[in-house]
Amino acid sequence: MYCSGCGRSLEQGQVVCPQCNRPVPPAMPPVPGFEFVLAGYASKVRVLGILWLVYAGLSLVFGTVGLAIVHSIFSAGGAPWMHGPMPNMWFFPALMRFAWVFLVGRAILAAVAGWGLLERTQWGRIVAIVASILNFFHFFPFGLALGIATLIILIGARNWSLYEDL
Repeated sequence: MYCSGCGRSLEQGQVVCPQCNRPVPPAMPPVPGFEFVLAGYASKVRVLGILWLVYAGLSLVFGTVGLAIVHSIFSAGGAPWMHGPMPNMWFFPALMRFAWVFLVGRAILAAVAGWGLLERTQWGRIVAIVASILNFFHFFPFGLALGIATLIILIGARNWSLYEDL
């Protein structure tokens, strides 16, 4: 460190220059470097992975309850508010199987995305981006918000390089 007035070399901890009696400005703290930015990004990816796992569990639980209610209403011959018996719906079993497969597939995709993000793998990033795009078609507010947050955190040249450096 040198004096800004006379240019003399100063020792660590001096408050005034011994030659010109000029006060020495305090040392500036170091600017947070790349490690600080990388640590912040790593915590965002970790939280995102945990949220995808939570979303997978909630999706599976609420979807199972909803499909069980729909199945009980339509298999019992109709709901109490309907007047008379329901028409014969030959496509109902196939529709219910499709709904179960869709529900389980979406929950597995979300769980794999969360696990991949927690493990910080490249395929986990890709799966999370695909799952977030598919969540735009699901109008549950938590899923839509999670999809938007995933795209914001994982897409972009800066975020791509940060994710590779994890």
